[in-house]
Amino acid sequence: MSIYTGRGDAGETDLRTMERVSKTDPRIEAYGTVDEANALIGTVRPTGHDDVDDLLADVQNQLHVVQADLANPDPDPDDPRIDDDHVDALETAIDEFDEELEPLRSFVLPGGGDSGAALHHARAVVRRAERRAVQLARAESINETVVAYLNRLSDALFTLARVVNAREGEREESPTY
Repeated sequence: MSIYTGRGDAGETDLRTMERVSKTDPRIEAYGTVDEANALIGTVRPTGHDDVDDLLADVQNQLHVVQADLANPDPDPDDPRIDDDHVDALETAIDEFDEELEPLRSFVLPGGGDSGAALHHARAVVRRAERRAVQLARAESINETVVAYLNRLSDALFTLARVVNAREGEREESPTY
């Protein structure tokens, strides 16, 4: 099978239903931004912290589910879907990782070591993916749990960035006003 088909040369692509849409369609923008976040998370692993890497591996697989979910405007009951269990698992992970951190007293400038800074970058891209999903949800029906998942994922990536930076002795900086 060839990696290229030429079907997208005119600026259109297929949804999971095989409907042809513009590559600038809000649905494509939403799951394309999720793909970007997933690729960015892939540049972070391995961080050197097994528990962080295990969570990031799970997240990358779940982001494929998010993409499939967003790519399908008319899902069947057995199609891949993000559900409340995915959101709950992120909340549990956030709570567990947060236990090793000093309480947050102010905003934090994104940065730190290589892994911490990359996790902050991934968080910002996930926030953009969330905005694209919200925009899509205003125009079309989507699985609303996708928005909750992306919202919680950005919180998880923020927490992981802080944890990795703390473990590596990187000082958090607060913005000056």
